Amino acid sequence: MGKPTGFLEIERQDRVYEAPEKRLETWNEFVVPLPEKTLNQQASRCMDCGIPFCHSGCPVNNQIPDFNNLVYQDQWRTALENLQSTNNFPEFTGRVCPAPCEASCTLNIVDTPVTIKTIECAIVDKGWEEGWIEPRPSPRGTGKRIAVVGSGPAGLACAQQLARVGHCPTVFEKNDRIGGLLRYGIPDFKMEKHLIDRRVAQMEAEGVIFRTNMEIGVNVSVQRILDDYDVLVMAGGAEKPRDLEVPGRELDGIHFAMDFLVQQNKRNAGDAEAKAAPQGAISAAGKHVVVIGGGDTGSDCIGTSNRHGAASVTQLEIMPEPPLHENKLLTWPDWPLKLRTSSSHQEGCEREFAVATRRAIGVDGKITALECVRMSWEADDQGRQVLQEVPGSAFELKADLVLLAMGFVSPRHTTFTVQAEVEFDSRGAVKASVSDYRTTNPRIFACGDMRRGQSLVVWAIREGRQCAQAIDKHLMGVSKLPR
Repeated sequence: MGKPTGFLEIERQDRVYEAPEKRLETWNEFVVPLPEKTLNQQASRCMDCGIPFCHSGCPVNNQIPDFNNLVYQDQWRTALENLQSTNNFPEFTGRVCPAPCEASCTLNIVDTPVTIKTIECAIVDKGWEEGWIEPRPSPRGTGKRIAVVGSGPAGLACAQQLARVGHCPTVFEKNDRIGGLLRYGIPDFKMEKHLIDRRVAQMEAEGVIFRTNMEIGVNVSVQRILDDYDVLVMAGGAEKPRDLEVPGRELDGIHFAMDFLVQQNKRNAGDAEAKAAPQGAISAAGKHVVVIGGGDTGSDCIGTSNRHGAASVTQLEIMPEPPLHENKLLTWPDWPLKLRTSSSHQEGCEREFAVATRRAIGVDGKITALECVRMSWEADDQGRQVLQEVPGSAFELKADLVLLAMGFVSPRHTTFTVQAEVEFDSRGAVKASVSDYRTTNPRIFACGDMRRGQSLVVWAIREGRQCAQAIDKHLMGVSKLPR
């Protein structure tokens, strides 16, 4: 702990955004970094709380008080070494993680947590600027080959850890670029894609091999992979979206959120429209857009729609509006349920809570409106609280474009999962325990959303790291990799 009275003397200060009217003109990131002197001061607010609950709040168990103290002491390079000992990609989590560590911070009891996420991002960004982040290849190889299927954060973390202990991992990606959800699911204004490219270059220098446009089970069979590699890792994510099963779902103008987001990311990457949107372009320009789903994906659709020039954007959430502030006595240090307003919401959006969609209304096969109804929690015959329609509350909402952002239910069950011959749990995810990440096929492991279900980037990194340690132990009998 650097300054015992820091949290008493210095107020919390976090990064700010460029003005909405300015940032809507571009697809670039718009977060304004804090000056280094301010970061030193903010790091000094990390108090000697005895038990650092931020450790348990962070899925990768970052040693947060340690790197905060190092930043306060102006020892940035040592702070970077500390941070990278637990997190392979801090520049990703420093941008898109919701920061459960800050929710667990002792200072969050009085709503002034340490700016952990901002400090983390500043450490790794400075590391890249100063040239401190370099490839770390293993001095000798083991001769063991591992096939990692999926290049999202779980697959990348797993592959990098394996390469650093001398194994030879090959990452197979069915799309044309590496990154998975990081590449095509997250808009550029939240995370620019050159960040992925430079990590890929680092990993290639460490011995990781990347193969794009390779869908396992289609371009090559699972058995062929098992013939050529010692181990196969299933890290393909949870890509099956939750659908809206209402009359009129087939109308033109109703799309899954990921179809919409992927197209725009491909355009930003320089793809021609025919390649970015081979099944037809989805544009929000001049349209009344309705986003169904209140999570991060829905927020990404709002920001993208506003940059397209939508006439209006409305977001529907079936759950009631959460409170502005949580009850700390009931929730801390766990992740609280409270109203969260994203940068995309601030750019222009109407938010409707406790609203369900009854049917889609269209003319000549195209969506024109949604018939909605308001919901409330009511006790059923057995006294359980259930959502029920409020009588007489039905209304119509004008809609030219409807984007379904209601989450993901499981991995896609394709020829890959069929040929792998692994078991699935009750949710449709690949069955594998967190103790060894091994599936019911002894040579196949699984990690990330494909095993865990829809979750956060930081959880994917944790699972990839732990899966790599389990594979290393399986192959070598013992592992020096951290778990």
